[in-house]
Amino acid sequence: MSNLLSEFRSLLPDSPLQVGEVLAISGGVATLELPDGATASARGTATVGQHVYFRDGSIEGVAPSLTTVVIEI
Repeated sequence: MSNLLSEFRSLLPDSPLQVGEVLAISGGVATLELPDGATASARGTATVGQHVYFRDGSIEGVAPSLTTVVIEI
């Protein structure tokens, strides 16, 4: 018999990996600006002005500073 919780979690989609620019840092929490202008916060180490990858409220790494193109469908 399998674990029902693990089966349920397998039905849920993974959290997306997002990119944002660090606007401010306070107490280990960074305020990020997303490409569409929205803001988010994430825990981790970064510097102001740096582009970072984040997922589930946690910074995963540094992203390249490239030109961002947003295409709406």
